[in-house]
Amino acid sequence: MTDEVPDAARRAFEAHDAFSEDADDGAYRLETTDFDGRVTAAESDTEWALRYTVTVRAPTLDAAVEEDVGPNLQEGWLDTLELRSADAPGAVRERVTLDDHAVRTEGEEVVVEYVFTMGDADRAPAVAKAMAEYVEGTYMEGVVPGFTYRPPVADLLDEATQGDGKEGGGPMPL
Repeated sequence: MTDEVPDAARRAFEAHDAFSEDADDGAYRLETTDFDGRVTAAESDTEWALRYTVTVRAPTLDAAVEEDVGPNLQEGWLDTLELRSADAPGAVRERVTLDDHAVRTEGEEVVVEYVFTMGDADRAPAVAKAMAEYVEGTYMEGVVPGFTYRPPVADLLDEATQGDGKEGGGPMPL
């Protein structure tokens, strides 16, 4: 990303109520997820489109639980997250082709990143939001039963079991 966010992207993200600008790095922070979702925009190689990078940071499995996690489970969990997160464009109401998709760990965080080029700056915030929310949902689908989870995963699990906001909403959905 260059230091300057293109005007069309700036206007679109500022108009979208799910994002707030991070003054430190020019990224736009998604406010609708418990994980750290950010989007940056930059000029692309084409005159008619901008390049967007969606980055979602979440705890690794071993950082999310109280118990010890074996290396095989950690590796399998990460591989599954990578495979499932590649399907994010299918959750978007636009035709999106990824320029890049990566899943990596940085310390106790797993980082999922999507890069795509899009010509409609006004639609890009909705696409970025859907992708980041897809990561959170995919992560939660991969929660391994039998562990004691820490926040924010524990909070998301609690919300899922409460569902309708009533006490004792039932078991965690599959």
